[in-house]
Amino acid sequence: MELQFGIAGIGSRFVAQLVDLLIMLAFFFVEFLCFLGLAAAAPSQPDAHLDTAGKWFVAFVILINFLVFWGYFTLFEALWRGQTPGKRLMKLRVIKDSGRQITFFESLARNLIRFLELFIPGLYLTAVVTMLCNRRNKRLGDFAAGTIVVHESLEETPLVFQTSTTLVAPVSFAAHEPERLAPWATPVEARFPADAVARLGAQDLVVIETFFARMLDLPLDTRAAMAQRIAAQLTAKMGVALPEGNPERTMESIAFQMRGGRGS
Repeated sequence: MELQFGIAGIGSRFVAQLVDLLIMLAFFFVEFLCFLGLAAAAPSQPDAHLDTAGKWFVAFVILINFLVFWGYFTLFEALWRGQTPGKRLMKLRVIKDSGRQITFFESLARNLIRFLELFIPGLYLTAVVTMLCNRRNKRLGDFAAGTIVVHESLEETPLVFQTSTTLVAPVSFAAHEPERLAPWATPVEARFPADAVARLGAQDLVVIETFFARMLDLPLDTRAAMAQRIAAQLTAKMGVALPEGNPERTMESIAFQMRGGRGS
């Protein structure tokens, strides 16, 4: 059993990037108007001291512009669970290759390289070429941070083309989301015989972990449908009937028992 997500195509990512760049362009335009106002208020014949201060001011403006460009993507992706305003509009999200939410440092890594991709050799050419050369549409920043960009909804279709990815790496809740209890962290009702649970393998547990890692980011209808499908496949593999009620509770019980909880 595999849990798959749609990889964002170049077209969808381009539109999201364009929206973000337009937002930053608006900021830079306001900044430019403020700069013109300061220049108009400055003396027409500055002395040497004012000329030195002007050079420091220009250096300060360059630094601020770098921090705005780099910080815009880094902070939005870190605080908005892998989204910027452009990505949210296009229903895209940056996640780890394992399917878990990215951390601040992973957002930092992928966006430091974004700045280099913009200017070397010019205007994201390196990023586009890199994305065309791998089936997960990864740019250099994604390779450095171990991330991928996916469609937030399973029903979303990219503007150009779409592939899929299978998440098979274990997900650690404790290391990255300590505020959320993992479904095997506390005892839950053991619903299934031990011999039935023993028919499941490590990859089945990975699927459960991946679902719980992303469930808060999924639309409610998509989350419910996915939980129902995964629980039905797991119980069919176990040779038992799917219990009535919330299928997420079924997966919690299975995960707890597979992690060493007491069986029935």
